[in-house]
Amino acid sequence: MRTLLLLALFLLGIGHGPLAAAETYELLFRSAALKGLEGVPGGGEASQSTLVYNRVISGADEGRADGSFSIGLKIQPDDNVALTLYQGTRSRGLGNYPVSVGNPVIMYFLESVLADVALQSGGSPFYMRNRIKEALLRDAQVVPVSLDYQNRDIAAREVTIRPFTNDKARERMGRFSELALAVTVSEDIPGWYYSLVATVPAAAGGAEVGYSNAITLKAAGEGRP
Repeated sequence: MRTLLLLALFLLGIGHGPLAAAETYELLFRSAALKGLEGVPGGGEASQSTLVYNRVISGADEGRADGSFSIGLKIQPDDNVALTLYQGTRSRGLGNYPVSVGNPVIMYFLESVLADVALQSGGSPFYMRNRIKEALLRDAQVVPVSLDYQNRDIAAREVTIRPFTNDKARERMGRFSELALAVTVSEDIPGWYYSLVATVPAAAGGAEVGYSNAITLKAAGEGRP
């Protein structure tokens, strides 16, 4: 139920905007993102993951640890998708999702960024979620890029949204008004997402990054992170 609520909160109203917004939505929330992937043989084994991502976070506020983590995505025999967060010998389940919604790593990414930024800025996560939703109804910055994945050059696109660029509360948000969400996607990348990166500068107008939350595909079918 929590998973479906998150999806509803992010996607409610999408599809009534201009064509460019519909294209942005399809790039970021691709329902067929996991098409062609199957559960790892012996899928009942908890140690097996279909996809593995590295997650590196820095500049998180007190109470939310910085550091490096791994995320395992496993397609289960019942066509549900399980996400698990690993750090060293510890692991924590992040939820189960229907495979029909696509790759849920983007929902986890957005939820964790919202939690971090709301905690640091003192703002409302509900207000910020609405600004992100509105940003999806406007044109995104889409740039073609080339990736080196498993010793192959792959054509990809980097989709960037800046949800607070024109926000009425921008002046009160300080450096958090510069939040940028950049998602790199490709048909040739298993699971569609190569990387999902959120950044906030250290100070208004500064060049250094004060907060970064990056999830990057590590491998496909390599078992547990």
